[in-house]
Amino acid sequence: MAESVTPSAPAKPSLLTRIVGSALGTGYAPIASGTVASALAMAWYAIPGVEMPILLLPMTVGLFFWGVRVAERMEAYYGPDPAEVTVDEVVGQWITVLFLPKSVVLMVAGFFLFRIFDIIKPYPARRFDRQRGGYAIMMDDVVAGIYANLVLQAAYALGLFSA
Repeated sequence: MAESVTPSAPAKPSLLTRIVGSALGTGYAPIASGTVASALAMAWYAIPGVEMPILLLPMTVGLFFWGVRVAERMEAYYGPDPAEVTVDEVVGQWITVLFLPKSVVLMVAGFFLFRIFDIIKPYPARRFDRQRGGYAIMMDDVVAGIYANLVLQAAYALGLFSA
C-alpha cells in the first residue's frame, strides 16, 4: 500500500517580508488596508525632496521588484491577493505622482484618483487582478497608478491644477 504524502502548509513569511509586503504593517489594518497604505505612501512622498524623479523613480522601481517577491511569499501563506499585501498600493500611489510638481492639491487629487482607479480596475488592471502571483498583485496597482498619473498630467497641462 502506497503512503500518501500530505502537502505541508507554507511557512509563515519572515518578519522582513511581512513588513515590506504589508507596507510597514498597513496591510494588517482592520478596514481599508489599501487606503491606509495609500495614505502612508503619500505621507512618505510629502517628505521634502522625495518628489524628485532621481529619488522617486528608483524607489518606485526598486519597491516594485521587491514587492513582487514579498507578495509572492505572502500570497502563498495568506491566500490569493491577500489584504495583508499593501506594498502594491504604495508603488501605485508613487506612480500616480511621478514626474508631477509637488503640491497639496495634486497630492490629494492623486490620492483619490489612484483609489478610484484601483477600485474600478480599468483594462488591463482587472486582467492582472484575476491572475495569481506577486507580479499580478503588483501590476494591477501599477496600471491604476499609470491611469491616475495620466489624468493628473493632462489636468496639470490644461491648467486645472497649479503647482
